[in-house]
Amino acid sequence: MRFKARLKRDWRFWQGLNRTLKRVKSIARDSGDLLCDDLQAAVDRWRNERALTFEGRTLTYGEMDAMANRYAHWAKGLGLRRGQTVALFMPNRLEYFPVWYGLSKVGVVTALINNQLAGQPLAHCLNISGASHVVVDPETSPVFEQAKDGLERPMQQWVLGPAQGDQRDLVQALKSCSQLPPDRSVREDMTASDTALLIYTSGTTGLPKAARITHMRAQLYMRGFAGATGATAKDRIYVALPLYHATGGLCALGAALLNGGSVVLRRKFSATHFWKDIVAEGCTMFVYIGELCRYLINHEPDEDETRHKIRLAFGNGLRPDVWPKLKQRFRIPDILEFYGSTEGNVSLFNFDGKEGAIGRVPKWMRGKVNIRLVQYDVETESVIRGTDGLCIECGPGQVGQCVGKIAGDARTEFTGYLDRAASEKKIIQNVLARGDAWFATGDLMKMDAEGYFYFVDRIGDTFRWKGENVSTGEVAERLSAFQGIEEANVYGVEVEGADGRAGMAALVMDGAFDAKAFGDHVAQELPPYAQPLFVRLLPRMDTTGTFKLRKVDLVEEGYDPARIKGPLYFRDPKKGYIKLTKAVFDRLASGAVKV
Repeated sequence: MRFKARLKRDWRFWQGLNRTLKRVKSIARDSGDLLCDDLQAAVDRWRNERALTFEGRTLTYGEMDAMANRYAHWAKGLGLRRGQTVALFMPNRLEYFPVWYGLSKVGVVTALINNQLAGQPLAHCLNISGASHVVVDPETSPVFEQAKDGLERPMQQWVLGPAQGDQRDLVQALKSCSQLPPDRSVREDMTASDTALLIYTSGTTGLPKAARITHMRAQLYMRGFAGATGATAKDRIYVALPLYHATGGLCALGAALLNGGSVVLRRKFSATHFWKDIVAEGCTMFVYIGELCRYLINHEPDEDETRHKIRLAFGNGLRPDVWPKLKQRFRIPDILEFYGSTEGNVSLFNFDGKEGAIGRVPKWMRGKVNIRLVQYDVETESVIRGTDGLCIECGPGQVGQCVGKIAGDARTEFTGYLDRAASEKKIIQNVLARGDAWFATGDLMKMDAEGYFYFVDRIGDTFRWKGENVSTGEVAERLSAFQGIEEANVYGVEVEGADGRAGMAALVMDGAFDAKAFGDHVAQELPPYAQPLFVRLLPRMDTTGTFKLRKVDLVEEGYDPARIKGPLYFRDPKKGYIKLTKAVFDRLASGAVKV
């Protein structure tokens, strides 16, 4: 029986891999076929079929293309040349994808700016984009206005709505622009190695960095998921993730639009409307980020949650404890978990649906992929090298950093960030052979004997305490099993006189916090070194636009009751979790309490 189950998994893995490789094998950096050519071919084939639906309005492929063409001619009219950049600062809306699709037709780069940003972070992203024009809508225009003082150069603001002052009315400007495709000669001599988009890292630990997305890399995203998901022209994919991020804006759109399917786009995710929308629109797939799924299973039951036609959910970051609940409660036949980073050259797919795994590389595939795990010291934050000066590969079950070998083909090239220095910091030399170069993902993983990869934590999130490595992700997963915890964010904080960093957990509770019961749960679920020394209760958790938990501010605030509003607890060696008052804090600071 076990042999048959394994054979079935292997067959599903091979089917998924084969579908994906068929779609990406022809991608080449020196090819003259650009991303916009892929999309144009889809338009020509399915011109009269529905492509995008948003808030009751639907565009066919032909209408979507006509809208994109207007943006292309608008850019030409401004005198924008190939390689120049336009910043796109809007929430999800019907025009979002046609804007950058149209600009790509004339070789103009689009910087996809996180519409959750404001102030200095927003000005920073606009500055490093190098754009002289920015496209906004009535929602983001006031935010841009407030950030203008931080801009290093003048930036013309184009509003999809009423314009004021020195703003320009983009709706009016587009009326005089042709709906016909621009002449292909305008991008003559361009290749797939030219830049198509700038996509920014989420900035969970600092200011965002701009990753350079070439046409080739965007093709890998879109064609890859067109194959991996097995989508067809009959599929409707529900997208509630932001389009400024690769998962929603490239992976999901590629799965639908390169197969003749359609996208049902929502302005932002809502657990309340999620299943109602999916049932009403007849969606067959949805794309997720792990936290989105956790919000769904924590939401009260909905009569539509099992009346849907969903056959596949695909995305990344799905926690092992959430996976079975999501699949069973909502009756989702298949889940396709994947791993990848915006700027990196490492991709993994879990084609056969093994719960908890982010992907698989069987032994017979090792020589054909660029992915390896190497031993890593979390205390010194550096790879571990042997006597020969090379890195040491991890064995089954051993945690290490995931790295991807850099080569010249489409799937292994590392295009990096706009900031060359930041790109160079992500490259490790002399990993498995003298003179080689590998992309450092910054992620700790482990692999089992069958080749399944499991995500452990981000480097920097894993810390050392009592001589042991503590994974914030694993601790948060165990804490979340405690009754009443809606969200758990775990991080390390420095304690006066102690080596390493002590664990601290920020919790959002549904109801009262029972310190005694929580202490019992922690003692039962976690080894002593992994048990949080401090606990902080929050009314809500700050997240990025892609639902990643922010830690930088929490780490900075630490456990000082003078800086923190709200309940704060300390795990006393004898009494368990007690209120962390100023008196307790002073005793900790003086070393009177041993931790």
